[in-house]
Amino acid sequence: MFYFLAELLNFEGALNLVRYQTFRAGAAMMTALIIGLIIGPKFINMLRVRQGKGQPIRSDGPQSHLAKVGTPTMGGLMILIALTIAMLLWMDLSSPFVWACLAVTIGFGLIGFLDDYDKVTKRSHKGVSGKVRLFAEFIVAGIASYLIVSQISTDLYIPFFSEVQIPLGPFYYVFAAVVIVGAGNAVNLTDGLDGLATMPVVIAAGAFLIICYLVGRVDFSEYLGIPHVPGAGELAILCAAIMGAGLAFLWFNAPPAAVFMGDTGSLALGGALGAIAVASHHEIVLAIIGGLFVLEAVSVIVQVFWFKRTGKRIFRMAPIHHHFEQLGWSESKVVIRFWIIAIVLAVIGLATLKVR
Repeated sequence: MFYFLAELLNFEGALNLVRYQTFRAGAAMMTALIIGLIIGPKFINMLRVRQGKGQPIRSDGPQSHLAKVGTPTMGGLMILIALTIAMLLWMDLSSPFVWACLAVTIGFGLIGFLDDYDKVTKRSHKGVSGKVRLFAEFIVAGIASYLIVSQISTDLYIPFFSEVQIPLGPFYYVFAAVVIVGAGNAVNLTDGLDGLATMPVVIAAGAFLIICYLVGRVDFSEYLGIPHVPGAGELAILCAAIMGAGLAFLWFNAPPAAVFMGDTGSLALGGALGAIAVASHHEIVLAIIGGLFVLEAVSVIVQVFWFKRTGKRIFRMAPIHHHFEQLGWSESKVVIRFWIIAIVLAVIGLATLKVR
């Protein structure tokens, strides 16, 4: 909105800063952070009153989790409110990228909300059917993929190699949807401990803030040998807003958590990262930067696959963060060490910009 006003009213002087993506990125981060911190206490109290017993805790999980009974879920709504307001205030609303990412964020958030609502009302950790969820996710991701891919090429760029790409043609639409859905569910699986998913999302968003800004600049993209995507720099503002909203939520989600993110937040944030990666043509780099999410998702896939065929488990419990808890690691140790891994992977992902 402010960018539109700057163009319409021809802002000058200090007000002209609104035209700069770097300024709007910082403003979006602070806006989302402040909104999240302000609405947090009353929002959590409202969730606690409405949900009563809070999110159901799995009886077959780590015994230490039973102490979390009564903690409300759907805290992701706080993130979505802060993030959406920051996006609408500071982003260029004429950009198709903005509306594609907003569609994924709100669409996946709604799917997650329905899943959380089903869990709370039925007092079960199962939620909405997995097939129904995936179907709805692919519809949302398909719409977003159409909006994004209509603005970019259908080539898949390979990191570590300059100007090396694989032409996917029409298949790129399917590939883009898979990336978005995969990212959403990977973050969702990671969200199992206090702060475990939130900080890695903030770290990944910070890395993609840099990537989107560089990809959107023709001079930097040519110098680094990375694909130039006109308009992608606007997504740096979205990444900053994700960081602000995530940090505000982490304030209340820090152990012991006053509220859980729930599928409402984890699906939305993961889907947003996936959409940003597609729009910036850095889908493979997302798998590096978000390697922690990939590891969590793979641990579940491998565990289910192996158990169905042999009746035995590879991990003591999946996702893999529960495996380490079963080995005797405290929750805080698992979370902090996984944060360290997320930071290292983000650095490696950013290194791909130069190592070509």
